[in-house]
Amino acid sequence: MSGLPHLVGMIHLLPLPGSPRFQGSIDQVLDTAGSDAIALQSAGFPALLVENFGDAPFHRDRVPAETVAAMTRAVEVVSEASGLPVGVNVLRNDAMSALGIAAATGARFIRVNVLTGVMYTDQGPITGRAADLLRRRGFLAPEVEIWADVMVKHATPPPGLDPRQAALDTVERGLADAVIVSGSGTGESPEIDVVRAVRSAVPTGTRVVIGSGASVDNLSRLIEHADSVIVGSGVKVDNVARNRVDQLKAAAFAEAAADHGLL
Repeated sequence: MSGLPHLVGMIHLLPLPGSPRFQGSIDQVLDTAGSDAIALQSAGFPALLVENFGDAPFHRDRVPAETVAAMTRAVEVVSEASGLPVGVNVLRNDAMSALGIAAATGARFIRVNVLTGVMYTDQGPITGRAADLLRRRGFLAPEVEIWADVMVKHATPPPGLDPRQAALDTVERGLADAVIVSGSGTGESPEIDVVRAVRSAVPTGTRVVIGSGASVDNLSRLIEHADSVIVGSGVKVDNVARNRVDQLKAAAFAEAAADHGLL
C-alpha cells in the first residue's frame, strides 16, 4: 500500500493564463494557491493535491504549454509554502503533463481521471492512455504514484460498465497505485454501494480513495470501505470549490480525520 498520507486537501487553482476566465495576474493565482496551502497545512492536513479547477471549459486531453508552465509554478509554490507531499491533476485528462510536472517539481503522485477504458464527458469521449503513461513513468519518474478515478465524476460510463470490473481493470490492466471513487459531480458524495463494490473488486493492498463529497458528518460512513480521502469543497467557504479554504472547517475536518485513523 502507498506510503503517502491518507488525507489530502485540494488546492483549486484560479483560472490560469490562456484560460477564458484568467484575470491577468499570475501572481494572484500563485499567492492564492500558497495561502490555501498554508491554511490546510496549519489545519493539520498532511498532503495536498493541485489542479487547474478554474480553467473550464477544459481540454479533453493535452493542455497548452502555458497551462503546464503555470501549473509547474503553482505546484512549486504550494510545495514550498506547505512543506507537504503534493499531487498533480491536469484537467481534464492530461496525465502526461501531470507526470512531467511531477518529475520537474518532485510531486509525489498524479490523479488521472480516465486511465483505462472510455468515459463520455462534456469534452466528448475520453479514452485512457495507460499504456503510454506507464511506459513514460518508467523512465521519467518511476517513484510518482498514479491515483486513478473509477467511473469519474462529471461523466457517463458506457452502457453496461460495472464499477467492479472498471476498478479491477484500472488496477490489474492499467496498473494504478490507487483507485478513486467520487460522486456524480464536484462536492457530491459517492454512493456507498459503489465504494463497497470497488473495495471488493480490487486486490488486497490497493488503496481506495474517496474523491469527492466528504464532510465531517459523513466521514465515518465513507471510510468504512475506503482508506483515504481527498477533500476540497467540504473545507471551503460556503462549501463551494472555487472559494478560499475555511480555516475552521479545515481544522474540524482534520480533527475528524484523526479520530477515524486517517492521520
